[in-house]
Amino acid sequence: MLGALTRWLFKLWGWRIVGPVPTVPKSIWVVAPHSTNWDFPIGLGIRPTIHIWIQFLAKSSLFTWYSGWLFRALGGKPVYRDKSHNLVDATVDVFNQSEQLHICIAPEGTRANVRKLKTGFYYIALKSGVPLILTGFDWPRKLVLLSEPLYVTGDYEQDMKPFYAFFSQVQGVKKDWLKEWEATGIIRRD
Repeated sequence: MLGALTRWLFKLWGWRIVGPVPTVPKSIWVVAPHSTNWDFPIGLGIRPTIHIWIQFLAKSSLFTWYSGWLFRALGGKPVYRDKSHNLVDATVDVFNQSEQLHICIAPEGTRANVRKLKTGFYYIALKSGVPLILTGFDWPRKLVLLSEPLYVTGDYEQDMKPFYAFFSQVQGVKKDWLKEWEATGIIRRD
């Protein structure tokens, strides 16, 4: 029922999906730019539209006693941001134990402007051997742009060139990480 409602709202609001719908059993959906809370309902509308259950990682503070049940029911998994939790290795273990799993990650880590991306998504993909599905939220045109599956090799800068080129085509908000690359070709790491 929720899927039908979010698919209907996705279409009612005028959104469309452009690009290939992946057929891989496991992937990391890398979403950018993350600039508004409205990204969440748009993301919920993508899943029933393409018929793929994509789960998401979110900051643990959203999983309180009164809202945690809702975020979990929607496919959320809490991320604990302290140093004692190794998110990359824990997520790799989950991928290795699953026959089918799709997880969405916003590598900017915030709706605020950022100068560099968090790289956990890259190392999860590398260690687990799953592809990245680049997912651009193009607000001016109401498009969700999807890429072909992108497998990483361990050569970070080389692997990230098509990543940056993909997100460069997304219209709307451009954060400093992308503006700097467009101006200089520099790819920053954290």
